[in-house]
Amino acid sequence: MIDLAYLEYLENILTVNRKQRFSDVLSKRTNHFTITMEDIFQLHNSSAVMRSCEVFGIQQLNIVEERYTKSIDKEIAMGSQKWVDVNRFDSISSCISTLKAKGYQIIATTPHENDCLLDDFDISKPSAFFFGTERDGLSEEVIANADGFLKIPMVGFTESLNISVSVAIIIQNLMSRLHKSNFSWKLSDDEILEKRMQWTKNSIKDIKRIENRYYDIHS
Repeated sequence: MIDLAYLEYLENILTVNRKQRFSDVLSKRTNHFTITMEDIFQLHNSSAVMRSCEVFGIQQLNIVEERYTKSIDKEIAMGSQKWVDVNRFDSISSCISTLKAKGYQIIATTPHENDCLLDDFDISKPSAFFFGTERDGLSEEVIANADGFLKIPMVGFTESLNISVSVAIIIQNLMSRLHKSNFSWKLSDDEILEKRMQWTKNSIKDIKRIENRYYDIHS
């Protein structure tokens, strides 16, 4: 439960422009889609994917770390780690079961006999898009549990894209279509309050000292 009085207190520390920027960005954020990376072993790719999520309005990024554990390259992430929620899983099975329990369909981004081209993808359903390793692609477990398959149309000889580029292309396409739709894709009021609190705290230096002082006074 968000302490609204405390949130108001903290937001008064921010500039008017900063608060308005939060409001504008949150109005275009979504949990309707989420991105999952399975054992990405190149640090710059995972950081670039986070940056694409933030830029195009995806709030939740899931990282499966069965084999490779990654921190974030802050120079590549460009501060996006402050604004995107990162959910870490130690197994692909726990990630899939968690996302399905939240109502997401599992979409494997890989060529498949039953695949769907990007422009034809049905954006009405909450979807979790899975991206595999640069070398091996998605695991058999993801393929076996996928509710659908998605691919980017390509016309060149290579027919392969870096994972961070693939994520950016897919997110941009889907979010652009979602913004023009009548589907209920925006954050709920409670989710917006939660992000306002989190982002405000992330924007204030020495937040622990300020928080302790506030609750000492109001206890």
